[in-house]
Amino acid sequence: MRLGSAGAGALLVGASMGASARYAAPRWRGNDPFALGVASGDPTADGVVLWTRLAPDPLAPDGLGGMALAPVTVDYEVAEDEGFRRVAARGSAVATREFAHSVHPEVHGLEPDRWYFYRFRAGSAISPVGRTRTAPAPGTPTARMRFAFASCQSWSSGYFTAYEHMSAEDLDLVVHLGDYIYERAWMLGRSGATMDRRFWTEAVDLAGYRLLYAQNKAEPPLRAAHAAFPWLVTMDDHEVDNNWAGDSPGLGLDIYRIPALFRRRRAAAFQAMYEHQPLRLAQLPSGPAVHLHRRYRFGDLAEITMLDTRQYRTRQACGDGSLVTGCDDRFADGRTILGARQREWLLDGLTGSPARWQILGNQVAMAQSDYDPGPGVAVGTDSWDGYVADRNAVLGAAADRGVRNLVVITGDRHENYAADLRADYARPESPVVATEFTGTSITTGGDGADLPERGRQLLAANPDLRFFNGQRGYVRVELDHRLWRSDFRVVPYIRTPGAPITTRAGFVVQDGIPGTTAASRPDPVTNPAPDAAAPSPSGAYPPR
Repeated sequence: MRLGSAGAGALLVGASMGASARYAAPRWRGNDPFALGVASGDPTADGVVLWTRLAPDPLAPDGLGGMALAPVTVDYEVAEDEGFRRVAARGSAVATREFAHSVHPEVHGLEPDRWYFYRFRAGSAISPVGRTRTAPAPGTPTARMRFAFASCQSWSSGYFTAYEHMSAEDLDLVVHLGDYIYERAWMLGRSGATMDRRFWTEAVDLAGYRLLYAQNKAEPPLRAAHAAFPWLVTMDDHEVDNNWAGDSPGLGLDIYRIPALFRRRRAAAFQAMYEHQPLRLAQLPSGPAVHLHRRYRFGDLAEITMLDTRQYRTRQACGDGSLVTGCDDRFADGRTILGARQREWLLDGLTGSPARWQILGNQVAMAQSDYDPGPGVAVGTDSWDGYVADRNAVLGAAADRGVRNLVVITGDRHENYAADLRADYARPESPVVATEFTGTSITTGGDGADLPERGRQLLAANPDLRFFNGQRGYVRVELDHRLWRSDFRVVPYIRTPGAPITTRAGFVVQDGIPGTTAASRPDPVTNPAPDAAAPSPSGAYPPR
């Protein structure tokens, strides 16, 4: 048995107090302090970060989850078996009011490329059991990897049924590409549901953002998916404000366009995000700044680079990011979606990595998305179409430096796409250098439709767009050294719970051949509607 311990963040983030200090838990009086579940994330070859938050009353109006002022010691165990007979690591972290009684212990000393189980204890209360997986050691032969990616989950728009199906998949990892919360509700698309008036009001402070995360994380399907796999997470715009860009506020409340107030709003949003996600101490925000771009290696097979396309970008060209034509400003050399430092870090990593597959976890569409089927070009400038110089720099470098297999996974659009990426869209003859798979939303946009008029326009105007679908769901990926396969998993409705899931289409990328083609064999897997009497996540894991 190898023993691990919490990293520095487990004790220092909660409060400045010694590791030997212990703080008693209150009497929970029948309320579950682990109502928001457990999670793990950012896996390395020897460990992961674990997460939970004590919140016996998750939707308490002050955003503090029903907790008092006092700190609480939270113990954790990591084991090789679900019965916790072979404990591999144990330790404790201090949950404090300053961080909404959340804890983020970083566990080290685990074996690479294997499953573990974990749980927390606070006084007499024991959390649900979570399952996590360490990464294969960098450079070691790795035959296969399976993961899913998702984005855009407005609670008010519909039920999180897709996560019920995701938690039953055979996966190593989940990647979330942003819009984990929405700063307010614009509609109520849940049949039979009611919603407190607080959620119709735009969140601008720490209490408001905490309530939005608690609302989402209290949902059983999302809790199950977090408990089943480690996650890699980043953010997009709605974690703060619709279409915000760097130091510029987005489309929200006018008063928060004042720079000082927007910085305060960003700081509150970033802290709430950290409090509710399995993020390491390196991602602890510093006021209105947070470091989210980072890399994770999985043996010799894959490297996932998580990007931040919000925090360092210049303001959108030609307006607020909406659809425009004839916008010369989007081609300006000084415009950036990544910022100079992140762009150089990205390019250096792509060039230097020995992994077979280079994967970019990206928020907004990189492929050109022309909405004019005629000779003109109509694009939205909130995506990479508004930052052409950065797109050309990244895709041009991939071509010039011989990046072997570059695949971009993207969220934001609430639609499923499979697209080839060209080095320069101004030159239609420029080579295809990479592939982009854009995943639809979990709920945002309502039930959706397979091929609405918007999809027909996009397919007609964009010859590099190979597939469009407008339903809800997620993308499941399987890759080995020869082949990448993306399956678009969709549900027919979200207005009511219990929808079945099917694979709408599958697309593949071959090793050494940029671009994608439709899979030659269909995926036979069709999951039925979720069973309300199904076992808890800790008893429903697929075999390996």
